[in-house]
Amino acid sequence: MTWGYRMPEEPVVAVAGATGAVGREMLAVLEQRRFPASRVVALASHRSAGRRVPFAGGELVVEEMTADSFKGVDVALFSAGASVSREMRDAVTGAGCVMIDNSSAFRMDDDVPLVVPEVNADDLLWHSGVIANPNCSTIQMVVVLDVLRSLAPITRVVVSTYQAASGAGQAAMDELYDQTGDLLAGRETVPLAFAHRIAFNCIPQIDVFLADGSTKEEWKMVVETRKILGQPELGVAATCIRVPVLRCHSEAVSIEFGGPISVAAAREALAAASGVTVLDEPADGLYPMPALLEGTDDCHVGRLRRDESVQNGLQLWIVADQLRKGAALNTVQIAEALLSR
Repeated sequence: MTWGYRMPEEPVVAVAGATGAVGREMLAVLEQRRFPASRVVALASHRSAGRRVPFAGGELVVEEMTADSFKGVDVALFSAGASVSREMRDAVTGAGCVMIDNSSAFRMDDDVPLVVPEVNADDLLWHSGVIANPNCSTIQMVVVLDVLRSLAPITRVVVSTYQAASGAGQAAMDELYDQTGDLLAGRETVPLAFAHRIAFNCIPQIDVFLADGSTKEEWKMVVETRKILGQPELGVAATCIRVPVLRCHSEAVSIEFGGPISVAAAREALAAASGVTVLDEPADGLYPMPALLEGTDDCHVGRLRRDESVQNGLQLWIVADQLRKGAALNTVQIAEALLSR
C-alpha cells in the first residue's frame, strides 16, 4: 500500500526521544540544514517531560510522548527505542503522520522501506506510513558500495567494523569517558553499558549472539545491505567490534566484483559522489580517522588498494560519524527526500 497523505511544504515535525544523544543530534541537524518546519515538537518519556533542549538559538520544552502527541504532526523522527516505536506506530500513522524510525523495529518488514537517500530514495514511493532508518554501520558502507557497483557488479563484501561508544547511546559514551579516568587514576571500573570494560579495550560483541555464532549486529549488516541495494543474494560477511572511541564508526571493507575495476576509477567515482569524501594520501599520513571527523556529515574513504587475493577485488577504509550520517542526518535526509516527492 502506498501512503496517500501529501506532506505540506512546511511540515510540523516531532522528534521522539529528543533528550537522547541521537534525538539531540536530530534537532541540531534540523537547525543546521534549515529544514522548513513550521513547528518542531520535542517528545520524550514522562521522566524527561519539562526538560529543555537547545534548538534554533533558543530552547524547546520537552513534552511527554503519548498516543495523542501526533495529532497535527506531519512527520515524526523517532529515536526512542524499538519497543516505543512499535507501541506508537498505530498512533503515529493513524494521525496521518509519517514515522521515520531510527530503531530496528521495522527494518526488515516487507511493507517498510529501508532508506539511505543517496542509494535508494525511490523506495520512498511505496512507503505506507513508516520508513526505517538503517543500522549505523550499514549506512556508511552502502553509500560507498552503491557508488562502486556503478563501475562493476559487486558479488561479495567482507567487512570488519570498529564501532564507537556513541552507537550504544549517551550512557555508553559517558561510561567510556568515566572508565578512562578511573583507570588512569587507578580506580576500579564496573561495566554497566557494555558487557566488559570498554576503556583501553576492544569488545568483539555488539548486540546478542545468535545460534550460528554471529551477533545480531553482524546479521543486521548482512540483511540490511541486501535489502537496501536490492541484491538479496549478495554475499556479505561481517565482524562487528566495539572500540574505545567516543564518536565515529570505522570499517575495513574488502569488496569482490564481477568484473575488472581499477583503484583509479574507484577513487574518481567516489570523489565525485554525493555524501562521500576521499581522504587517500597515505604516504602523507592522510586517511580517515575518527578523532578528526566528529561532527562531519560525509562518509570518508581512504586506504584504497587492490585486493590481490581475488581476481577483481578492492580494499578500503570508511569512517563516518555515527550520530550524524549513521543516525540523525540520514533520518533528516529521508524527511527532505519526502518533501521533494
